[in-house]
Amino acid sequence: MNLTLSQRLSLVFSVLLLACCGASAWLQIRANIMHEKEVVQGLSRGLARSIALDAQLMHAEDDTTATQGISPEAVRRLFSRLMDVNPSVEVYLLDMDGRIVGHAAPNGSLKRDHVGLEPIRRLLANEPLPIQGDDPRSETGRKVFSVAVLRAGERKVGYIYVILQSEEHDRLSARATASSVLRTTLWSMVVVAALVLIAGLIAFRLITRPLRRLTTTMRQLDTKADQLTLPVAVPDAASQRDEIAVLEHAFGDMASRINDQWKTMRQLDHDRREVVANISHDLRTPLGSLHGYLETLSLKDETLNAADRQRYLGIALAQSQKVGRLAQALFELARLEHGSVQPELEAFSLSDLIQDVFQKFELQAAEREVRLMATLPHPAPMVRADLGMIERVLTNLFDNALRHTPAGGEVEITVQAGTGGKVVVTVADTGPGVPAAMRDNLFRRPVALQGEYRVGGLGLLTVNRILQLHHSSIELVSEPDLGAVFRFTLDAA
Repeated sequence: MNLTLSQRLSLVFSVLLLACCGASAWLQIRANIMHEKEVVQGLSRGLARSIALDAQLMHAEDDTTATQGISPEAVRRLFSRLMDVNPSVEVYLLDMDGRIVGHAAPNGSLKRDHVGLEPIRRLLANEPLPIQGDDPRSETGRKVFSVAVLRAGERKVGYIYVILQSEEHDRLSARATASSVLRTTLWSMVVVAALVLIAGLIAFRLITRPLRRLTTTMRQLDTKADQLTLPVAVPDAASQRDEIAVLEHAFGDMASRINDQWKTMRQLDHDRREVVANISHDLRTPLGSLHGYLETLSLKDETLNAADRQRYLGIALAQSQKVGRLAQALFELARLEHGSVQPELEAFSLSDLIQDVFQKFELQAAEREVRLMATLPHPAPMVRADLGMIERVLTNLFDNALRHTPAGGEVEITVQAGTGGKVVVTVADTGPGVPAAMRDNLFRRPVALQGEYRVGGLGLLTVNRILQLHHSSIELVSEPDLGAVFRFTLDAA
């Protein structure tokens, strides 16, 4: 049987409530019985003394033992009259050892021949009531009693022992209890249990309401896996100490993070699909060209002159190099994304690295009639980073800038001190810039610009990943009268 949390709590609460009500009823009945015994014993405490005084008037003149001076028949007659007058008592004559030497009980009704003396001593010492002594008509029963010392002159010769609640009293009391007290107690227990049960169920309903909301939200999480839009609970100041409200708020925060992560994962999956599609397209073009020229050389080798043959081979070689560069860039990005490459930090001069990069692109810039410029502070800044990775960042950015800067344009790199121990590096060109529609995804996937991919399709992705490994990032900023302006920061040495 599958029960909800509210049903299980309600069931446990009901069982505990019934157990508590039963225990309460038992304690109440027992308390009433003990109270009755205390009252009866207190009111009848002097009864045995009165009987003892009357009994002494009947003593014989035999001084050996007072109890021997009273005939058993005389004792029986006296005790019978007393019990007829007050049927709720039973009177016994005890010797000093507690042995029963006289009584008015029917033959065979006594279950003991002696009575324990410890309760007698406690009652004679006026200890707190109720005090229960042995019941001669029961093997194990105990009842409240009255007792007095029986004397012969100045000598103690026995006890008058009076059971204050006889068997007849017990029978009448049992019927009265069954007919009134017990019935009243049970009805009171039923009414109280019903009221408490209703109040408890309402309380459980209110307490578990936030948990039911969480359950509903979790089911939405399961049924709306394709479009996660989970609500985020914001607790007010009064509920910040409520554990369930805090749990609901924590779940809301978790749901918000799951939302963000889910959107990020979907975006990453979409970006990866586009990367694969774009790379496949980018590979198809040079491979198709390479295959076409090689096939032409193979089919028309005898009809081609040396110049045409060299031209076809040159084009095929260029396309092969393009495929090789793209494969190398893809392999490098995969290594960076996988995390198998970690930067080896060292201190080096950023000015010296920029000079090396300028020398690498000097001929290419001259061919395109593009000027390379650098604005560096004095003294030359020192940074702490991976030299090879930062060289790759600058190489990709310069290659990108040169390919999209028209003749007569400029590519400029600017280095300046930033705040918090940072060095700010800016690479700007005077080309057409990046269209606004492509800016959002510029560093997440290759973007096309007039049929060509910026930085070979993977350059900016590689740059962004390298800077992330350096706990930095690259951004595209807007500068008047300039084209694409990329800016990033490095830690100063």
